[in-house]
Amino acid sequence: MAISEQGKELRPGLWETVNERYPGSMITKTDLVPLAKLSKPLCEARLAFVSTAGVQPKGTLPFDTVHPVGDYSFRRVPSASKPADLEIHQLKYPTFGAKRDLNVIFPIERLRDLVTEKFIGSLTENFFSFIGYNMDPERLERNLAEEIAAAVEAENPDVALLAPA
Repeated sequence: MAISEQGKELRPGLWETVNERYPGSMITKTDLVPLAKLSKPLCEARLAFVSTAGVQPKGTLPFDTVHPVGDYSFRRVPSASKPADLEIHQLKYPTFGAKRDLNVIFPIERLRDLVTEKFIGSLTENFFSFIGYNMDPERLERNLAEEIAAAVEAENPDVALLAPA
């Protein structure tokens, strides 16, 4: 759960509502984890990007979009990739807009623009993508989240931008 600098939930009651509508689908935590503060200005920081968009380089093993409990793997996406070199493997949301402009869900060119404009210092060599549809929250937390966290940490970012599709 995201916590503001004042120690308050950014959207009080959100997780309770999701858990009511989709019982057992959310990871529940009783302890609050505050947002980390940057140790340097964003214009000097190295940024990693993590998305649930199901974007991956063409020619890599496709995500399993039809498995009933989801795919618990992730793909590295080189941050220097061109959108034409990437594809979306996703069935759980409409992708027609993203297929016209991948930056709608995976802002790879926009993040590079922010580096060029010196708003962000640099980007990690790889970004990370997985499919957000996963029906086993314990497996998501125990395996996929831990694996992605380790992969992101290995890229030595100062900040990570997490974006749902």
